[in-house]
This record gives sequence, structure tokens and C-alpha cells, in this order.
Amino acid sequence: MEAREIERCIDEFGADVYRFCLKLCMNREDAEDLYQQTFLKALECSFTLEWEKNPRAFFFAAAHNQWKSSRRKAARRSGIVQCMNIEDEREYTICSGEDIEADYFHREMISEISRIIQELPDKFRIPLILFYLFEFKVEQIAKMTGKSPGTVKSRLFKGRKMIKKRLEEAGYGEERF
Repeated sequence: MEAREIERCIDEFGADVYRFCLKLCMNREDAEDLYQQTFLKALECSFTLEWEKNPRAFFFAAAHNQWKSSRRKAARRSGIVQCMNIEDEREYTICSGEDIEADYFHREMISEISRIIQELPDKFRIPLILFYLFEFKVEQIAKMTGKSPGTVKSRLFKGRKMIKKRLEEAGYGEERF
């Protein structure tokens, strides 16, 4: 891929790829590294980008593969020396409106859902993030993750079910939704 083509990709959907990296890594420094590695890898490869075939999905898949590779590397290294992450940064959503109490409960529920999603196994978390946050179709997620569309649908269903169960356990009943 040429530098001009990469630059165009960064301009068009770089922010979405960065947000995806942030959701995968769960901290800003690692997300920035993953983001840079994704576009660097695309620059290094001799692949010609086809603009008719959703190039955005190509970069999401590349970021996902790069992330999986770095996780495997970290797992191998943790067998040698245990690593720890000192800082724990979270994304907060600010709501605006007239009803302060409703805004508070809404923010509390969003942070609880974010926490639950981050605790889900990767096989459920990744499809949920791609489907709801980045609005990819099931078929696109299947291509990115290398799974069948049926598997993706099943994981989305099971992931939603797990989130609902954990929300109910945390005291969020039907009346709050």
C-alpha cells in the first residue's frame, strides 16, 4: 500500500479504528501503539486496497489480528515474568438533561455495562463492540474474525444474555431500562 493511500484511510476512518483499538486494549498507551502498528503493517504489505469492498473493515480486521498477536506474545512472556498494568483509565460518558437523578442513573448504568463488557471473554466482547459500537453487519464481523455468520450471531446473543444477567444481579431490573 502506498503512503498516500494510507493517509486517505487515516483521514476517512482513522478515528473509528483508534476507538476500536481503545476498546480492545482498554488503555490509551496500548491503543495508540496498536493503532500505529495497524497502519504501519498496512504500509509494509504489498496489498492493494479495494475501495469498493469496505476498506474500513480491512483495517478493523488488521487491528484485531495485531491485537491477538500481541496478546499471544504477552501470554508467552508472562510465563517468564508477570506483568502488571499500574494505571486503569476508564471512559466516562457525560449526559445532559433536566433530570439530574435520571442522568446519574443513566451514567451509572452505562459505566456498569462498560465494566461488564470489558469483563466478558474476548469471543463475546469483540463481536459486541464491532456490532453495537461500530455498527458492522454480522457478515462483516464474520469475515474480520474468521468465524461463520452463525457463530457471530450466537456470540452476540449469548453476550447480550450475559450482560442482561449480570445487570440483573447488580440490581438493574426491568423498571430501570
